[in-house]
Amino acid sequence: MNIIASVPEGLEKYLAKEIVDLGGFNIDTYKRSVSFECDYATFYRIHFFSRLAFRFYREVARFACYDRLSLYKSVKNSFDWVKWLPPEKTFSVQVTGRTSSLSHSHFTALEVKNSITDLQQSVWNKRSNISLDNPDLIIHLHLNNDRGILSLQSSFESLHKRGYRPAIGNAPLKENIASGLLKITEWDGTIPLIDLMCGSGTFLIEAINQTLKVPLKFQQFYLFENWLDFKKEIYLDEKSKAKKKVFAFEKLSKIIGSEINKDVFDQAKVNISLAGLENYIELQNNDFSKIQSKYSDGLILCNPPYGKKLGDENELITLYGKMGDFLKKNFSGWEFWLLSGNPKLTRYLKMKSSLKIPISNGGIDCRWIKYLIR
Repeated sequence: MNIIASVPEGLEKYLAKEIVDLGGFNIDTYKRSVSFECDYATFYRIHFFSRLAFRFYREVARFACYDRLSLYKSVKNSFDWVKWLPPEKTFSVQVTGRTSSLSHSHFTALEVKNSITDLQQSVWNKRSNISLDNPDLIIHLHLNNDRGILSLQSSFESLHKRGYRPAIGNAPLKENIASGLLKITEWDGTIPLIDLMCGSGTFLIEAINQTLKVPLKFQQFYLFENWLDFKKEIYLDEKSKAKKKVFAFEKLSKIIGSEINKDVFDQAKVNISLAGLENYIELQNNDFSKIQSKYSDGLILCNPPYGKKLGDENELITLYGKMGDFLKKNFSGWEFWLLSGNPKLTRYLKMKSSLKIPISNGGIDCRWIKYLIR
């Protein structure tokens, strides 16, 4: 199968590595996506273990596509819709990208829908219904440079939704972004991990699950189960293997999360409990300045407010200054990684960075910054 994965911008090469490790091959990376090939077993496996992808799309056709008529004809002739989409099945169409004459995604999606339903009408004298809430197939069209890529979306829900986070803070970090940032740090569980402002606990939960290769929460139903060539035995075998994984929690070093806001702290407790990790994370309802550690080295993380969604910028200047002073006084020899969406504020840490990696977080141009605390 030819597969395209969507991924947060800045994490493409890390997803590529993850896919190779899970069995994919012929990898190519693009902006916000990774394409690869795989067999059925690998395809099912990546849905259980890919911590970085938003979604996977199975490519079924590529064609020239420069106006409504060429789109209509190409969609109708590009795939065996008669076998894959009988009229009793529902579907929906999603469109990304544009061409010079196909610039409105809603009308482009209607053209794709019309092409398929007209074909059905000519064969069966009836057609599928469109369903937005519970479709049997989601057909995805991506347009670029007068070319179209037609794909089948493999899951209804985005894979970044892990199921442990019904309670989230005001400016939540998506689970797959948190996981990608942790991959960049190369934390492997052998040294302590501290999150200075842990919010709803996403960094802490992802750190443990990623390090121990805990599978994602299985979705109740994947759209690929409706595909004509769905291999149920292979799918159930991969699912069974994922369920049987044994996790050596005792090998993990100390993990601490601090959150000063009592409501957000309570949310983090709920989330950590739902993830089954309450015995492995020390959660403190305190200002980060109360954190103590006896270890000589370790990893500290922080996704502080940066004045875009939360916090007044003048107040944040004081916060960043306090954070820098605290780290230099108490954690010399440790590594510190900070997600910054405001370069003006990071100056007040008064610390010299050793690495800055561009990351898009909720549409905000951020930097994942590494500091060696002296």
